[in-house]
Amino acid sequence: MKKLIAFVAVFVLLAGCAAHQRPVLYPNAKLNGVGQEQAQRDIDQCMQMAEAYVKKHQDSKVAEGAVKGGAIGAATGAAIGAVTGDFGRGLAAGAAGGAAGGATHGIFKAAEPSPVYKQFVNRCLREKGYDPVGWE
Repeated sequence: MKKLIAFVAVFVLLAGCAAHQRPVLYPNAKLNGVGQEQAQRDIDQCMQMAEAYVKKHQDSKVAEGAVKGGAIGAATGAAIGAVTGDFGRGLAAGAAGGAAGGATHGIFKAAEPSPVYKQFVNRCLREKGYDPVGWE
């Protein structure tokens, strides 16, 4: 159990250190006219507006991944336990491993902005005259 907690803690820290994605702008007349510094301030403002109006549901993605992973891991562990003769131990080990893997996947998924969040920011930038071409 201690190893599982340490494993999940490492991935939580890694996810927290991951760089946040930001929009990439096409060098149109607006960008060329205002320059990179002003464009970055406008991107920040649009991202703050999106934060205020769009919920990213980060915690729910982590929990959802853990639940799905736990269920799949439990089923796999139960099958292995049934074959090896130790059903209970296989079930517990599979559930723990699956939950850890699912939570890890959820953590990394939660670090990405949602499609709605990205669309909100892109629209805000277009209304300011910019041309967002993607996110990095």
